[in-house]
Amino acid sequence: MRLLVLKQLIESPSAVSLSELESNFDKVDKVTLYRTLKTFEKKKLIHSIDDGSRAVKYALCEENCECEPQDQHVHFHCKNCEETFCLTNTGIPALNIPSTFKAKSVNMVYKGLCSNCNE
Repeated sequence: MRLLVLKQLIESPSAVSLSELESNFDKVDKVTLYRTLKTFEKKKLIHSIDDGSRAVKYALCEENCECEPQDQHVHFHCKNCEETFCLTNTGIPALNIPSTFKAKSVNMVYKGLCSNCNE
């Protein structure tokens, strides 16, 4: 199952949700699929994205990513096709947060029309 899920993530041009992954397999236990994603996330192979669509999406991490705030990047969610894309060349700007706070993750999502829907 892990190899099949990894293959789907590698071949996907955009981030995918649990239900999208589930629909790509004939027979799959949703719990096994969820555990596979959580294992990948824990091992920093993938990252999760909350794009506001009510479904967490998953995408592969860049090589040497530690999923720390400085490693994270901006995402783009298309309001037409509902796809979410990693903009890996666009880092999230650093903000001055109080020194008593410790950021563990950051999420920045632009919303609009992707290049396919904008044509």
